[in-house]
Amino acid sequence: MLRVLGRKNMLAIFLKTLPFFGLIGLGYWAGRTRFFTEEATAYLTKFVFYFALSAMIFQFSANLDAREVFSWPFIFAYLWATALVYAIVTFVALWRGLTVAETAVEAQVGVIGNVGFLGLPMLAVLMGEAAVGPVVLVLAVDLLVFGSLIVILITGSREGRMSLGILATVGKGLVKNPMIMSMTAGFLCSSLSISIPGPVNEFLLILGAAATPGALFAIGASLASKSAERLSVAVWLSTSKLVLHPLAVAVAALVIFPVEPYAASVMIAAAALPVAGNVYIIAQHYGVAPQRVSAAILVSTAVSIVTVSLVIGWVSLPQ
Repeated sequence: MLRVLGRKNMLAIFLKTLPFFGLIGLGYWAGRTRFFTEEATAYLTKFVFYFALSAMIFQFSANLDAREVFSWPFIFAYLWATALVYAIVTFVALWRGLTVAETAVEAQVGVIGNVGFLGLPMLAVLMGEAAVGPVVLVLAVDLLVFGSLIVILITGSREGRMSLGILATVGKGLVKNPMIMSMTAGFLCSSLSISIPGPVNEFLLILGAAATPGALFAIGASLASKSAERLSVAVWLSTSKLVLHPLAVAVAALVIFPVEPYAASVMIAAAALPVAGNVYIIAQHYGVAPQRVSAAILVSTAVSIVTVSLVIGWVSLPQ
């Protein structure tokens, strides 16, 4: 009976995820046929990143109770599991004879998922609005810890030492990141009990509503310009992201650092997301293996149509 219920549940989840991946597919078609040029995709991505997604994150964060959302066991579990997989991918990369910069990029690919553009809107719909708090915590750890780490490793390896300049670069990048700023501003309003005026709240709702379709379409359109070179490496990195990462997170959240069941299920689902597009932006900016990253994004996004549904279906099963 449980097996039948499980299959029905996973099928239902799969059908619910299809519209999200359908929007990605539509964006891919638009980019592939050049109906949407790379320049148009860049501007759409900028709109989503700086305006729509930031409005959504701020609106969500401002309406969350920071004291209820914040959880040390949750952070420790996610950080421990992510660091473990990060170390595994790092070891494999160094064993293959890669440079420190290339190793840092591959390790980032192996653990950082598309939480902002795909996870936040999709998991809020599939797992309920209560999922927003845990997803925001995952996003915060990804951006603050691992987003800083890759810049430190690449820049430090090139300069041959750590310097205040590197830390200044990291700090500047964090301050300029609209997702971090909107998240911080939202939690600040929440903690100070600052109520958002009705017209402002409506404005944020309307603008934030554009985040989901805009982000998914932009993901697809950007994938159209990516190639699937170095497939063997892309398959390994995609396996790390789609299999090893959620598995490690499940062990950490359910066994090592017991996390509240619902929050643990959201964390595991977030860990199952495909490789984040911002890793490609970093790789391209520093000129470190951008084609390798782009192939991993392409492969992991395609495979995640099935794997994400399976993971969400599994964590959504009655305990």
